[in-house]
Amino acid sequence: MQNTQEKQKRYRPNVAAVILSSRYPNECEFLIAQRNDIKGAWQFPQGGIDEGENPKEALFRELGEEIGTSEVEIIAECPQWIKYDFPETISKKMYPFDGQIQKYFLVRLKSSAKINLMTHTPEFDAYKFVTYKEIFEYVTHFKKRVYKNILGYFKDEGFL
Repeated sequence: MQNTQEKQKRYRPNVAAVILSSRYPNECEFLIAQRNDIKGAWQFPQGGIDEGENPKEALFRELGEEIGTSEVEIIAECPQWIKYDFPETISKKMYPFDGQIQKYFLVRLKSSAKINLMTHTPEFDAYKFVTYKEIFEYVTHFKKRVYKNILGYFKDEGFL
């Protein structure tokens, strides 16, 4: 008898930052960054949660590692964890994980923050501030649904 039950998927615990410029709330500009290993793949900064770390600690550490600054103010945190599966092209690289389960934070850069992508282990080679509509012109296909959901949540809560 064939086992028709799908194997239990494994999701990597992760934090992600929707970063607004220091001009927020007067202007609503979002920081997106281009991955240095996949040209044309733009995304919000994100990264794994280390053993013994809580999501807020991981957020500040990851921002320092990825954009060279953790000088942000947390505006809001999405209470739900959001899951997505990796496309097949990425799943081999991310083994043993099938996808990520993410805690999203909406943050504003402090006016003193200086972005520096030339970190110890650079993950991005470019960044830009874009409007809500422009985000979806840049981000990689498999993250669009997640980004629409999370931005919709922050908008519904009155932050965007």
